[in-house]
Amino acid sequence: MSSPAELLTQGLNPPQAEAVQHTEGALLVLAGAGTGKTSVLTRRIAYLMLTQAAYPSEILAVTFTNKAAREMAERTEKLVGVSTSGMWLGTFHRLGVRLLRQHPERVGLRKDFVILDPDDQQRLIAQLLKDAGIDVQQFPPRQVAGLINRWKDNAWHPGEVPADELGTLGARAATLYAEYQSRLQALNATDFGDLLLLPLTLLTRHEDLARQYQSKFKYILVDEYQDTNTVQYLWLKALAKGHGNIAVVGDDDQSIYSWRGAQVANILRFEHDYPGAHVIRLEQNYRSTGHILAAANAVIANNRQRHGKNLWTDTGDGLPIEVHPMMDDREEARFVADAAWQHTRSGGRYEDLAVLVRTAAQTRSIEEALIRAGLPYVVVGGLRFYERKEIRDALAYLRLIANPNDDLAFQRIVNVPKRGVGEVTLASIESAARSLGSGQLEATASLISNGELTGRVAGALQSLLDKITGFKLLAQMETPDRLAERVLEDSGYLDMLRNDKEEDAKSRIDNLKELLRALQEYPDLSSFLEHVALVSDADVETGEAVKLMTIHAAKGLEFPTVFLPGFEEGLFPHQRAMNEEGQKGLEEERRLAYVALTRAKKRLVISFAHARRMWGQFLPGMPSRFLAEIPAEHVEARGATGFYPPESAGFLSGSVGGREAPYQSRVTSYGSRPQAGSRMDKRTSHSSSGYAKPAEPLVFHNKTPLASIANAAYAVGQKVHHAKFGPGQINAVEGSGENTQLTIAFKHAGTKKLLATLANLQTS
Repeated sequence: MSSPAELLTQGLNPPQAEAVQHTEGALLVLAGAGTGKTSVLTRRIAYLMLTQAAYPSEILAVTFTNKAAREMAERTEKLVGVSTSGMWLGTFHRLGVRLLRQHPERVGLRKDFVILDPDDQQRLIAQLLKDAGIDVQQFPPRQVAGLINRWKDNAWHPGEVPADELGTLGARAATLYAEYQSRLQALNATDFGDLLLLPLTLLTRHEDLARQYQSKFKYILVDEYQDTNTVQYLWLKALAKGHGNIAVVGDDDQSIYSWRGAQVANILRFEHDYPGAHVIRLEQNYRSTGHILAAANAVIANNRQRHGKNLWTDTGDGLPIEVHPMMDDREEARFVADAAWQHTRSGGRYEDLAVLVRTAAQTRSIEEALIRAGLPYVVVGGLRFYERKEIRDALAYLRLIANPNDDLAFQRIVNVPKRGVGEVTLASIESAARSLGSGQLEATASLISNGELTGRVAGALQSLLDKITGFKLLAQMETPDRLAERVLEDSGYLDMLRNDKEEDAKSRIDNLKELLRALQEYPDLSSFLEHVALVSDADVETGEAVKLMTIHAAKGLEFPTVFLPGFEEGLFPHQRAMNEEGQKGLEEERRLAYVALTRAKKRLVISFAHARRMWGQFLPGMPSRFLAEIPAEHVEARGATGFYPPESAGFLSGSVGGREAPYQSRVTSYGSRPQAGSRMDKRTSHSSSGYAKPAEPLVFHNKTPLASIANAAYAVGQKVHHAKFGPGQINAVEGSGENTQLTIAFKHAGTKKLLATLANLQTS
């Protein structure tokens, strides 16, 4: 008769069982996507307890989410029939708090210390900046907070930050960091970064505590090890010093959070950090079909920095991967909606469908298509397009133009951009509106004309009133998209974003350009605002719904059917990642593609567009190199539009690394202008047709037509102008055609490397 401990390995494959039973020494479990790592982790904890290798209080188990910690605790308790309450099980931050509560005085805190949330942190930093005479417009508190958080993620205390990491604040940044930590201590407070940095301080600067906890935790288990940052890595290393009984589970091929501080090098060098470490590969996949796994294996094999492994399944090949070429992103979105409708018409469920995109800006056209088709959907891990702050702000301006009595819209935009309108002034306006029985816009005009509002604030408000009046007249003559362009420019909203130093400012501008693109599809402002109101009020958050999310948000999830739109060069892999990080950036983009492919269980549908509206331009598209890396035998090419027929030899031919690759495109039409009279020719396109017309360049974007950009002859020494970076001179030209890359020395922004077709340069 089997013992309880032996029963734990029943139903596990040999590598899984080995990982559960290998208890002594360092262990690296390379768990590929869908290979059952959660089951291995929980059974390993249960095995340690049932074999009496350790009491619950002698086990430290680290997860990356509270949800994962709860699930692990519940599963373990079911397996052993004993409470896990004594175990140190949780996220790094939760365990850090627990450690700090035990020894607060060692780091200058009291036991009742408080934890600042990001808003509190930024308010404190704003006070410090003001006290130091630093302009918060030039150095926003959120940006400075991000800098300090990064230093803490790298385990740098004040005085330890390298000079080249201080940023544009220079020496003032080091002083500010020291003052910030002093203020936190005076407040008996920590921020989230301290919850990792201060526990490391306890373990590295207090030898008695280090020995105490190294002895206490006989076994250390870590989930998602590929996502650890520097301070987390050092924390674990300090705890494991001595016995070396640390078991980490992770997949270097799924390390996709470098922008958040994660270091894939941590898992790659595990064997160096722990000599003699045992390595187990979990490669049998219980999620996806053979075709999907073969494609994922082939794509990720092109990365250089990785542990080798090969996912496989014994459940059969399943359906081949569908690849659909599309004329443009609008048709692509319509295709996704049609396929979702067909799925449910055939008896399927909406909740089985997921649409995964590389960037959040892609969601708008897909949301619109799902709405038109009347399909329920939910945006996972992000706001709906029309709920984003910049979109709501722009819509508030448009609503006020359409209805001067819309007080909610007035309140939203009266101080956006900032006009110096304080709470006292707003209270006066509200009181006057109540007395007059009018809207607040009219009440503002009355207060100014009566002299009850004077000085700078009166001038700012009068300027706003004049602009609204002008916009109302413009609305009678211009199309909604052109009206919105003028509103965003003349109100100063775009200048506010252009001058914003925060990391998301550019993506917010991109979202506004997507809004203008949406406005092109409506004859007048009122019909568009009615449409948006219905979208905002639609209750699609409950019950069955199509899941729409970025690939980053999809990690750890799985779906029977996955749609992957936007598989085009420059979008996926993203050009910015490659420009900024080179080969390292490309490898992370490829890992992101691997994650995307392995979310699908049964059906995987990939699409790319011949042309896509991006950054206010109608840009030509080429299939992603990741498509070229998928062997032909796992793909079924679909000529959904007839634009690229599957039998096209040029479309299907090509090879990569000596093997056939179905989407190594040789089609000469990529990047060329549509033929006159074709459905892609904007001169013959009409808003009444079923096809999207190419967007004209936006007012706040470069005026140079795309054709001119693509055909421009760039030369070293040539003077150029960029909408964001300003004037500059070309120092180097690499590549040719649509792959031309320019190295430009900008007068105010330094040297940048840009893709010519996306840079939208003005040439002299």
